[in-house]
Amino acid sequence: MTGFWERKAGAIIGTFILGASILLTGCGSQEQMEQTKTAVKAMKIMQQDAPVSYGYPGQLKGMDEVAVHSRISGNIVEKYFKGGEMVQAGAPLYRIDSRQYESSLYEAQANLHKAESALRKSRDDLARYEALWRDKAISEQSLINKREEVASDLATVESEQAAVRKAQQNLDDAVVYAPLNGQTSVDDVAVGTYTAAGSTKLVTVGSLNPINVQFSISETEYLNILAEAVEAGALESNSQPNIPKIKVILSNGEEYPVEGEITAADRAFQDNSGSLTIKAQVANPYGVLLPGMFARVRFVGVTVPNAILVPQRSIQQLLDESFVLLVGEDGKAISKKVELGEKVGSYYIVKKGISAGDTVIVDGLTSLQAGQDLDVTMVTADEMGFTMVESADIVDRS
Repeated sequence: MTGFWERKAGAIIGTFILGASILLTGCGSQEQMEQTKTAVKAMKIMQQDAPVSYGYPGQLKGMDEVAVHSRISGNIVEKYFKGGEMVQAGAPLYRIDSRQYESSLYEAQANLHKAESALRKSRDDLARYEALWRDKAISEQSLINKREEVASDLATVESEQAAVRKAQQNLDDAVVYAPLNGQTSVDDVAVGTYTAAGSTKLVTVGSLNPINVQFSISETEYLNILAEAVEAGALESNSQPNIPKIKVILSNGEEYPVEGEITAADRAFQDNSGSLTIKAQVANPYGVLLPGMFARVRFVGVTVPNAILVPQRSIQQLLDESFVLLVGEDGKAISKKVELGEKVGSYYIVKKGISAGDTVIVDGLTSLQAGQDLDVTMVTADEMGFTMVESADIVDRS
């Protein structure tokens, strides 16, 4: 009887041990499955209008800049300004030795007086010839010859009048005047220099306020800049499109505080580079900006409508291609190749490869590969510190 109860107790204990072993085995398998999932943070991809800051290298140019040359040749005997000074339009700059031009004028005037005297005599003779011809005292051919003589003397007078005007102009041109209001260059020639008509540059005069900045943009950026005007129907209604203003960033990194306006664009894109040359105008009341300075130009207020935005930190680079990892419907990581556009704050604009509403992985990417099971924690842009605010860096699209 005792042996029976011992065998019974052993069977019950064995059953409990087997059940506990099965239970422990099941729990260990579940924990192992959870441990194979990779913990990541992810967020929904956004689609919204995105402000873009295009940046380009540019160069400042004088709005009106003229290299001053003399119209006559000779030695400079007087100079009325100092290099670098501001001058007014019409102000005298140089005087060229005029003695030879004075002599030429006197000679031309004397020749004119001589020609006028000959013309008066021939006209008086013609009057007598006409009276004699009416009285049939001379032949008609003699009258015709006298009329030809008067016509020749008249042509000589007109020629000498032109010579006097030319000599007077040469004499007047002995003084060289400023062609416009502006600042003179410091490479002006000195007194005593021989100037050759039309070839010797005496000085350069240019206005500094306003000043031009010239740069080039691509076809895509040109279309993006006009996108707002197209959506508003400005081009269909033949109204003036709303072209954004520009800001100038100087070579020391400082931003010039005054906005500029686009004033001109080339008539076509350049074949070799596919770029369009743009000219903008910036107020320069204190002369801080100087022609020849290099600067960066960025547009203000350009917006890409309905842009697909992905955080910069989610982008992975492989050779020349860009990828992001998405959370698939089965909870696994999916790799997607994307074509990137411009930077906007903490984001890239994605031109191709993903759609709004996809879930992109933004944290935990260090050793993550496509196909891995994911333990996903959804986060927001604010939680990750992402922002649409424009940074100090601008996109170089040159």
